[in-house]
This record gives sequence, C-alpha cells and structure tokens, in this order.
Amino acid sequence: MLNIAIDGPAGAGKSTIAKMVAKDLNIIYVDTGSMYRAVALYLLRSGVDIHDEAAVSAACTGADITIAYENGSQQVYCNGENVTPFLREEETGKAASVTSAVPAVRAHLLQLQKNLAAENDCVMDGRDIGSVVLPGAKVKVYLTASSAERARRRFEELKAAGEAPDFDRIKEDIEKRDYQDMHREISPLIRAEDAVLIDSTDMTIPEVAARIEELCND
Repeated sequence: MLNIAIDGPAGAGKSTIAKMVAKDLNIIYVDTGSMYRAVALYLLRSGVDIHDEAAVSAACTGADITIAYENGSQQVYCNGENVTPFLREEETGKAASVTSAVPAVRAHLLQLQKNLAAENDCVMDGRDIGSVVLPGAKVKVYLTASSAERARRRFEELKAAGEAPDFDRIKEDIEKRDYQDMHREISPLIRAEDAVLIDSTDMTIPEVAARIEELCND
C-alpha cells in the first residue's frame, strides 16, 4: 500500500498539496483535519464547553463522522449531514485545535483513519499522521512555511472572499495555534524522525507536489 503522511502547522498548505498529490497519483485523499473539524463543529452546535475535557469526552462519541467521494472530491458527513461547507470557518478551526487534543476525540477517529489507510493507497495530512496515525507510511513529509507567509496566504484568502481581515491578528492567531499544537500533551505536532522537511515559503504549490511525488519514486 502506498501511504503518504503530510504533517505540519496550520496554514502550511497541507490540504492543498495533499489533494494535488492524490489527484496526480490517482489515490485517495483523506483530510483528517476535516474530520476533527467536523467533531468540533458538532460540539459547538451541541453547546458543549470545548474547554471542559470531561464534557467533550462524553459528547464526542455522538458524532458519527463518515467520508464520501462525490464528483472526485471528499465530502465529510456528521450524523448524515454533509458538513463540508462549514468546516473552514474560523470558529470551527479554533475549536478543533482545542478539542483535537482530547484523548477521547482522537480515539474516536484514529481507528477509522487507520482502516482507510490499510485498505487504500492514500494521502493523509494533519498534525500527527507520520508519528501516530501512519507510523509505517512509505513517504512522510513535514510541510511548513514561515508564520508571516502563512498569515499572508490566509489574509489573501479572506480578502478574496470579500472580508476585511487584520493581517497582524491573523499572524498572532497562527503563532498561538502553533504553540498550542506543539505543546499539547496528547499527540503534539512534531516532525517524525524519518519525515522529509519541506519549507514551502518560497515554493509554488506544483513545486511542492512534485517534490513529494519524487519521494514516492525513491
């Protein structure tokens, strides 16, 4: 099985790159971050205090997260509802950064991810794919970029959507999430020992994808 693990901080372009690699290699893309965001969305909608670990642990198992492919793209369902359009909202992303550190949440999703990889050639991206979810992956990549570049990308994305973003605030939020993700007790964001470091600060998306595809042929 060809399993590709792509880890890295928020805003590094993991999802975009993973989708391109999956399309180029004709394999399945599994966006684990979206699965965690779906659980976070479920908890927010349920009125659960995301900072109350006991409450999150008790409620998270009520979120039945499934993945379907429609017209070649991944759709994430929570209890039968397609929640894909809501997963990239800022509030959901921030909540996911908190709730994904809860052991019960991780346990709820981990086995599904492992089963997908055992049965399919796939690309997964997240925070702990190479270190926890797919430690035996053929290719492991740690994809990063400077906080300023990641903030610029997010700024441009929000601006294009008609919003009036604050660059300094975006950069500050990204750096806070980096610290939180790297210092959480359960499955922190780390670079697996055998992961190849790719800094995308001065690289184009196709250049990064091509580099990962080269690694698959090594």
